[in-house]
Amino acid sequence: MANKHDIIWLDTVDSTNSEAHRRIATIDNLSVLSAVHQTAGRGQRGNSWNTAPGDNLTFSIVLKFDQQYATKIQAYDQFSISQMNALAILDFLSSHDIEAKIKWPNDIYVGNKKISGTLIENSLCREWLSWSIIGNGINVNQTAFPDNLLNPTSMSLITGEKYDTKILLEEFMDIFDGYRNRYLNVNGGLGRLRKLYLAQMWRLNEESEFVDLTVCPGGSLDSPLKPVMDANELPGRPFRGIAKGISDTGALIVEDSNGETKEFGFKQIAWVI
Repeated sequence: MANKHDIIWLDTVDSTNSEAHRRIATIDNLSVLSAVHQTAGRGQRGNSWNTAPGDNLTFSIVLKFDQQYATKIQAYDQFSISQMNALAILDFLSSHDIEAKIKWPNDIYVGNKKISGTLIENSLCREWLSWSIIGNGINVNQTAFPDNLLNPTSMSLITGEKYDTKILLEEFMDIFDGYRNRYLNVNGGLGRLRKLYLAQMWRLNEESEFVDLTVCPGGSLDSPLKPVMDANELPGRPFRGIAKGISDTGALIVEDSNGETKEFGFKQIAWVI
C-alpha cells in the first residue's frame, strides 16, 4: 500500500517525540514519525508510555507554523492543537465502532479505561507558535499490560479484532488532516473546535472525586501523575466537585460542593477513577 502521508517508519527509537526534536529542522510540515518499538516513550506530566513492540501505534506528528505555511496559531490558543488531535482520535476510534471520550486534557477513555495518551510539545516565537510535536500512543493489538498500569484497554480488547497498524495510521492521518483543514485554517475554526471538544469531555457536568494538587509545595505535583483509584495515593486535598468546562487557555474549571469554581492547570488536579 502506497503511503498517502509523509510517514517515516522506524524500527526502534527512544521516543518518537525526541526523534522529531532531533529532526525538526530537516523534516516537513505534517511529517509523521512512527516507531515499531519505543525504548523510552514519554507521556504527559512526566509519565513514561509503556507499549508492547509492534502491537500499538506510537507516533509523532510535526506541525510547522512559520511564514512558509498558511496556518498561524497564537501562543494563547495553543490548547487548540490538543483539542484537534483528541477529536481526531475519537473520530478514528468511532470509525472502528469504539465510542470514547476525552479525559482532560488529552487522554482518551472508553468508559473508565484508557486507550490513548498524548504528549504535545510546542515551540513559541514571541506570541506565535513556531512548531508543535504531537506524540500519540494508541493501544491497538495489545491484550496484556503491566500490572502497574491501572486501567488500560485496547482496540483489540474491545472489538476482538487484529489490526494492521500501518493501515490504521494512514486512516488516522486522513482524519487528522481533515480536522486541520476545517478548523485551523479557517476564520472562527478554533471556536467551533472548542465546542466540539466540550461536547466530548469525559465526566463533564458529573459529580466526581478529585485531588487538589495546588496545596502541594510549588502549587502543583512535582512527580509524574498517574491514574489513581484512592485519593489518599496523592499528596493533595481530596474533594468532590463537578467539571464545568475549560478556560480559554485550556485550564479545567471545577465547581466544588460549596458552589465555588476554580481553574486548574495540567499538574494541579487529579481525577480519582
